Amino acid sequence: MCLPKRSRRQAGRRASSGRVAAVTWRLSRCHVPARQRAAWLYQQLDHVRELRKQAKAAVLAEGQRHRAVELLRTIPQVGPVRAAQIVATAGTPHRFRTKRQFWSYSGLAVVTHTSAEYELRAGRVVRRNKPVATRGLNPNCNRRLKSVFVSAATAGGVSHPWRPYLDNLKRKGMRADMARLTLARKIAAIALSIWKKGETFDPKKLNWAT
Repeated sequence: MCLPKRSRRQAGRRASSGRVAAVTWRLSRCHVPARQRAAWLYQQLDHVRELRKQAKAAVLAEGQRHRAVELLRTIPQVGPVRAAQIVATAGTPHRFRTKRQFWSYSGLAVVTHTSAEYELRAGRVVRRNKPVATRGLNPNCNRRLKSVFVSAATAGGVSHPWRPYLDNLKRKGMRADMARLTLARKIAAIALSIWKKGETFDPKKLNWAT
């Protein structure tokens, strides 16, 4: 239910006064030498929150000047902040020839490891039948882009059109964390394709088999 503006204002004031009361109570339980240090830390937190609001407003204003941000915003769960982060971090989509290169840059590439690919049998060198082991995701990546796509996949797991895709992966026996990673990689691939082609997101063109 949508509350009137006055009611929302009053609710905001009550929440703010509640936070102040909670901070005052925590400070009262501190020892005297630590109380002043804790008060300074809370003041610093208040300033950081204000700076965060200003930084977000600046990011949104700058993002409106770029066509790529407008295109990426058409992807579900990629809002104005995430789209601006993608454009600001990657710079241009033409840095990446394939989606796998973009996955690696975004920290979504699976690292494989093998200790001995060949072995000696009856005097001959042959390839071993031991399967290649996985070692998680590549650590040498851009943490901001990884956070953008993983958070988009996490939020998209409860809404259309990503939820049916995620549920289908789980029905096939895929673990929940691996299904979320697969969705993050798909969102990253779609973002790269849309950015390169200069098109908007169209759910009818989605290839759910990949």
